[in-house]
Amino acid sequence: MKVTVENGENQQVTLTIEVEAAEVSKATEKAVKRLGNRVNIPGFRKGKAPRKIIERNVGMEAIMQEAFDIVAPKAFADALEEQKIDPVTRPDIDIVTLEEGKDLVFKATVTPRPEVTLGEYKGLKVEKKVAEVTDEDVEKQIKTFQDRQGKMVDAPEGSAVKDGDFTTLDFEGFVNGEAFEGGKGQDYPLQIGSGSFIPGFEDQLIGAKIGEEKEVNVKFPEEYHSKELAGKDAMFKCTIRSIKQKELPAIDDELAKKVSKFETIAELRADVRKNLEENAQRQAENTQRTEAIEQATNNITVDIPAVMIDNRVNAMIQEMAMRLEQQGMNLETYLQYAGTDLNKIREDYRETAEKNVKTDLMLEEVAKAENIKVEAKDLDAEVAGMAAAYGATPVQIQKIIKEQGRVGDLAATVLRKKTAQFIIDNIA
Repeated sequence: MKVTVENGENQQVTLTIEVEAAEVSKATEKAVKRLGNRVNIPGFRKGKAPRKIIERNVGMEAIMQEAFDIVAPKAFADALEEQKIDPVTRPDIDIVTLEEGKDLVFKATVTPRPEVTLGEYKGLKVEKKVAEVTDEDVEKQIKTFQDRQGKMVDAPEGSAVKDGDFTTLDFEGFVNGEAFEGGKGQDYPLQIGSGSFIPGFEDQLIGAKIGEEKEVNVKFPEEYHSKELAGKDAMFKCTIRSIKQKELPAIDDELAKKVSKFETIAELRADVRKNLEENAQRQAENTQRTEAIEQATNNITVDIPAVMIDNRVNAMIQEMAMRLEQQGMNLETYLQYAGTDLNKIREDYRETAEKNVKTDLMLEEVAKAENIKVEAKDLDAEVAGMAAAYGATPVQIQKIIKEQGRVGDLAATVLRKKTAQFIIDNIA
């Protein structure tokens, strides 16, 4: 076999692969047998028809294509190994010569994995900054417990709407004096200050009383999901139908007993502080890990092929589509609701995709440099973690991974995790 390599555009390379005629002849004989076992030829049992009969029925072109499918994959794999090329794309195949009795010549165009020059990744200086838990932080959590125990009560007779009140209202919206579709509601629940409506809408209801009609003037945001309304001025005629307020219990021992296992509010406060401090510690560790990996990534030198970034963007969009389907919405509906399109989504994802690809390349190169390997126990631990997350058994997860042909992906993920931990363990 003979292989020549030519550099092309967009970091692609084209391998011209020549396979000796003798190998092609062997593959042709195998192709005849395969086709003979697959096709029905009148007067012959499968696999028993002579070659000439098979040629007459399926044609020499089909036989040679079958021979190519037999010999080309191994020739391509051997060529990649010989030239030390690790492709990140499927090959684009162009057959130059495919005739019985002649050398097979074909071209395979691929994008190779880019060369990565590592920078500093051991002994990185990354400070762990643990946020201080203040008395205000503790009280904020205590007030959350208090709010959950609150009861809704009708506002005193004659009360006016104030910030934080829970109201129901009738409304109808008009643009240029004409009512618009979707701009009308009855007994609509709205908490003042929640930011549920267009900016400025809720503030203008403050001071209104039950039964009182009030005009609210707003401007729809430029990026509003309805293009017909985006950026336009509107007037809403609103009538408050009810006003309710939340009656909160006292922050005392009784509250502590209702919301926790503790008998006193002092014990509850102490537990809240302990949990907040533990969370602060975890967040500091996560931030330190992230910054260390970012530093190591920024320290490498690499020219990333555009196709790798495009592929990562496509994967991110597929993941988004799957999440939407789990929520009962398809991608097309989401795009319409959000007032965007796939091109905009792709553009928004591109920076993150490039960053993720660069990080993966760094981790893979560090793994080679440090001879980090994935062992069976590492895979078992990853599968166990996935099983716990999805409420399944490890055996079920393993079966799904094998059926989907994702064993290699699993091993690559685990390798990157081990390598990331190596970098983190070596922080100065």
